[in-house]
Order: sequence, then C-alpha cells, then structure tokens
Amino acid sequence: MSNISLSIKAENLGKCYRIGVKENMHDSLAKSIFNFVKSPVKNYQKHRSLYNFDDVIQGAEGNTSDVVWALRDVSFEIKQGEVVGIIGINGAGKSTLLKVLSRITNPTKGYAEIRGKISSLLEVGTGFHPELTGRENIYLNGTILGMRSKEIDRKFDEIVDFSGVEKFIDTPVKRYSSGMKVRLAFAVAAHLEPEILLIDEVLAVGDVRFQKKCLNKMEDVSQHGRTVLFVSHNMQAVTRLCPRTILLGNGTLLADGPSHKIVNLYMDSEKGLKDEREWPDLSEAPGDDVVRLCAVRVRLENGRLTDAVDIRKPVSIEMEYEVLQPKQVLMVYYHVVNEEGLEIFTAIDNDPTWRKRERPVGRYVSTVWIPGNFLSEGILYIGPGIYSLDPYMKHFSFNDAVSFQIIDSLDGDTARADFVGNMNGVIRPMLKWETHYGPRGSHNEEAMATRNKSR
Repeated sequence: MSNISLSIKAENLGKCYRIGVKENMHDSLAKSIFNFVKSPVKNYQKHRSLYNFDDVIQGAEGNTSDVVWALRDVSFEIKQGEVVGIIGINGAGKSTLLKVLSRITNPTKGYAEIRGKISSLLEVGTGFHPELTGRENIYLNGTILGMRSKEIDRKFDEIVDFSGVEKFIDTPVKRYSSGMKVRLAFAVAAHLEPEILLIDEVLAVGDVRFQKKCLNKMEDVSQHGRTVLFVSHNMQAVTRLCPRTILLGNGTLLADGPSHKIVNLYMDSEKGLKDEREWPDLSEAPGDDVVRLCAVRVRLENGRLTDAVDIRKPVSIEMEYEVLQPKQVLMVYYHVVNEEGLEIFTAIDNDPTWRKRERPVGRYVSTVWIPGNFLSEGILYIGPGIYSLDPYMKHFSFNDAVSFQIIDSLDGDTARADFVGNMNGVIRPMLKWETHYGPRGSHNEEAMATRNKSR
C-alpha cells in the first residue's frame, strides 16, 4: 500500500485511563498559564501524574485495578476516499478512537498519522460555542479548519440550507434543540470541504428526511476523494454506506473487512455467515438409512458461492443428497428464517420431473431460485430437510445449515426507492405502480375512468 494514498495510519494505538483521576482542563489558554505560574511545582507534579503514563502502562499490563484500557494495540490503514464503518458494543472503544484521531485526546501509546484536514462530528453540537449564534459558529468552525473567510462565504448559504435552521441562524446556539444542533453541526462538518470526515452516532437525533440527506452527503463526500469514518449502531446504514467495516471490542480490533461479513460477525459471532456446508462422510451426515445430506450451498446466477446478495439479484439454494434406498417418493424443502428467528417462508420442491415419482439410488442436487427484489435486507438462515410422502416420514431437518446477507441499495431502483430509513416487513417486493393525472373537470377524468373499466 502506497503511503501517498493513505489518509489514516494507526500503529499500536492505546489509550489508558486511571480510574478516579480527573484531568483538570481550563477553558482558556490564559487561565492555564495563570494557574501554572501560580503553583508551578504543584502543577508540574500534576502534569507528570496525568501525562507520563510509563508507570500506568506497567501497572495496566499487570492488571492493576485502578487503570482501564479504552484502546489497546489498535492498528489499521485507511486509503484516501474510503468510507469505513466502525462498529462494536457500548464501551468497545469506538468514540475513544475517533477522539484520538481528532486530536481531542492524546494516545497513551502508539501513534496515528493523519494526512489531510479533519472535520469531526463526535457528539451533538461538537465544537459549538453556546453563546455564539449559528452564523458565528459556522465561521468559527471554518476558521478552526484553516479556511479563509471567503471560502466560508462561498459555502455559507449551502450549509444553512442543508441544516434547515435558517430562521434561527442569528440565534445563540444554546437556545437550539438537540435536533437543530446536530443538523447544523453535520452541515458544517460536511460542507467545509474536509479531506477526512469523522462521524459518531449522532444521526439518530435527526428525523428520517435528515438522515437521508446525511447519508447522501457522506456518499457525495467519498465520491470526491475524501475519507469518511462512520460510527453507528445502525447495521443496515453501515452495510449500505460503507464497503469496509472495523469491529472493536474491549478496546481491541477484533475484525476488519467487507461490511456484510463484519456486521454478521458482530451480530451473530457464533453462527456466522456460511455460503457452503458439506458432509463428506455420509455416516456423520444428517439423515438415515433412506437418504443422507451431502451439502448445502448458496450461489449467484454465475454459479459463484456467496454469502452476500444484492437485493436486486436472484440467489439459489442448492441441496446435494444421497438416496440410499430405492422406491422412495421424497419431498425436499427449505425453511428460511431471519435473524430475529422469524420463519419467512418454507420452499417445497415442486419440480415436475420427480414429483410423486419413486427415486432410484444415487446422488441428487435440488436447487431453488429466490427472485431478486423479493426478500428484505438482513441476514437469512437456511434449514434444509427431506421427508417421505407415503408413508410420511421425516428423514432429516437441519437448522441454519447455510446463511447469507441481503444488502439493499441507495441507488433508487429498489423497493425502497429514495427512502433511507428502516423499512419494516419480512419481504420487500418491487411492485408495479401507476399514477395517472388529469386536472379536475378535464377530459382526462373520462379517459381515466375508461381505462379503469377496461381492466
């Protein structure tokens, strides 16, 4: 990987906090200097206690109870223009990582190399001075980012329009609601042309319309060669927006890779996504003396195995099995279950070639196709089974043999159209819509009535 294309490089980042120790920070440089001059010895000792962590690190390595590692040995590289999700449970170290990258806090060990101007949105109203108006805070934030007044002037109207707070732009920010603050904060962070944009879980404050604007803006930022780090608990937003995701846990980097794989690992680490499962030894395979399961596979139209499916594309489930006794009339089926344990549907083999026919001994492969624009986004688990019809006898039923993730798109050509919020429902069909228009009293009303009668 060329260093020229890197936006962020983290090497063995660690952040250690001493429990019960308060870092006394002052709200101005003058107060800090005055306090230090007033009590130089006391403040020098305090400075060493807070920021010389050699003894703390040694104690932490020995599991001393008065220290905690918010980050430990975190290393990764992010290229220019990448959009990377960061996920993990509360307390995993996500926000601490962004604070270290934003230079809000210093790492205890390791280093982070940043190439470019950073704009960060880590909590509601980050970087805003409550006594200043929205207008003044826009210019303040732009100045902090190193922008000139003329550059801010050029972006000002666009920022205000995006935020939707134009009526209150000359009102002190302390009188803004939390939603108004986050709208203005995001507008400032995204429009002042940062080369790196860091976003914590703040979009939940906004409504669905604003979330859509934010997601579209983040896509636009990335398409212009800028880098985005997106911390969120909304896994669907992460998989739609971020091709790559980093999973943190207990301050360490647990996994780094394609978003659908990492999100699945986070949501269900025990099951995981499996696009293929095989039983090469028939004596250990599910089944009985009549039939045994050999393999189950998930394939795309081109035949490639997959654990991630575009919601618009069809996907096939393939079952390979061995019939051990002749003259058996078998019924092959699949149970399809979502990540909440709800059975979406049962698919039963209706291939006329073998329907109600006795099957000779041998190896069979039965495949069912699920059409595109039918399933909802999320993770699905496939449970294969086979039973005999006459007399009825279940030979095997195996839960969660394989699984895959359906990934929706923000391109506007799926059932979600231009909506970016959460969509309820276990299926998401792309249905046909028609809308006819005619001004009241026009001949179009008669034409439309005729059209409806003809159907």
